Amino acid sequence: MRIGIVGPTASGKSELAERLARELAAHIVSVDSMQVYRKMDIGTAKPSPSIQQQIPHHMLDVVDPAEEMSVAEFQTIGLGVIEECETAGNRLIIVGGSGLHFRALVDPLVFPGSDPEIRASVDATPLAALVEELLAADPGAANLVDLRNPRRVTRAVEVVRLTGLTPSVRHETVEAQAVRNYEPVAPIVIVGVDPGGMIGRRVVARCDAMFAAGLLDEVSGLAGKVGRTAAQAVGYKELFPVVAGEITEDEGRSAVVRATLSLVRRQRTYFRRDPRVQWIQWHNDADKRWQALSQLLELTA
Repeated sequence: MRIGIVGPTASGKSELAERLARELAAHIVSVDSMQVYRKMDIGTAKPSPSIQQQIPHHMLDVVDPAEEMSVAEFQTIGLGVIEECETAGNRLIIVGGSGLHFRALVDPLVFPGSDPEIRASVDATPLAALVEELLAADPGAANLVDLRNPRRVTRAVEVVRLTGLTPSVRHETVEAQAVRNYEPVAPIVIVGVDPGGMIGRRVVARCDAMFAAGLLDEVSGLAGKVGRTAAQAVGYKELFPVVAGEITEDEGRSAVVRATLSLVRRQRTYFRRDPRVQWIQWHNDADKRWQALSQLLELTA
């Protein structure tokens, strides 16, 4: 059975996953939307080279930071990795804080393709006209798509033009119903890790450690060399203005902490909705966290 470990940034899930991987001689599949980018090591809290030598890791350093990687592309590569590992008899621990990427690997999410010409045509169309087109094709879309959200409307119209599948049709597929019911494609135990009220202190400590490890130099080396997605990564977006001389280092550091805490709130909201997640009791002592995880997995085995 697969094991998933999820939770917000700075919760200690990676350390638990590494310890569990050693215990089970398992491989780790990272579900982090930014660890897929090469050269973005410190700011994404990527496992060190020594840890990667000790424990097989997957879905790290997949593309250059100037490239884009959609969730659909992540899913295609990740599912291939999982199939290859399991065919070889390797046990897997799927760990990370990127909720949609996690579900893309464990649940039957379907991501329709994209076409540059269709996308360009849709992008050039006013929102009001797109809403009219969408509702003409599918009156029920008003109940499924936020018509005030340009990104949602744009994507819905693009999919209709590309595949002919309306939001209502896609909503009723077997896969969509399974996703809504949180039915995974394969048996999995999902463990949640969250330090609760201690998260703020841990985020600050994490930020301090990253700066001490050379985060600012890493960001400086990437300035002007990242694509649209990588440029939005927490810990990088806030520091590009520092290396450009637009704000001070202290201002950048504070911005990183604020952005990380905002990310934590979104991650908590996402994972708390998933009824499959079994949250272990948090302990500041790493050994006690390990005991809590071990007990949960023994009870679930």
